[in-house]
Amino acid sequence: MELSRADRRLLAELQKDATRNQSDLAELVGMSRTSCWRRIRDFEEAGLIERQVALLNPKVAGFNIQVLLLVAMTEHTEQHRQNFERHVSLLPEVTECFSVSGDRDYLLQVVAHDMDSYNDFLNEQILRHQAVQSASSTFVLRRVKYSTALPV
Repeated sequence: MELSRADRRLLAELQKDATRNQSDLAELVGMSRTSCWRRIRDFEEAGLIERQVALLNPKVAGFNIQVLLLVAMTEHTEQHRQNFERHVSLLPEVTECFSVSGDRDYLLQVVAHDMDSYNDFLNEQILRHQAVQSASSTFVLRRVKYSTALPV
């Protein structure tokens, strides 16, 4: 998708705060309100803007444990991949799941209320899955940087 300079400014501002009213947003990026509204709709129709959400603070929401979980599969068949990916997509504790290269197959970002709930999650939801050979947990000590914004 070809993006003008104004488009890039608009997308950068939307990534900072998508709740601004369109008049303020249009003024910030140097567009008319109608042009601003039209471009946002164009971005949505093209799939550039997937959805608008509220970002919650995990600690304030009671999730005191954040884990990067590396998972190795028993077999690298399409069926095992599909089953595992479908399984993790239904687990609310998994906030992100990546298929990765290297000696492990997946990297999951997981949140839990405490160590006991993480241990239960790991043993019941991950290690018991038929496609999982092993898993390795890395516990987040503190978040140094967090951004959902792309550098448009």
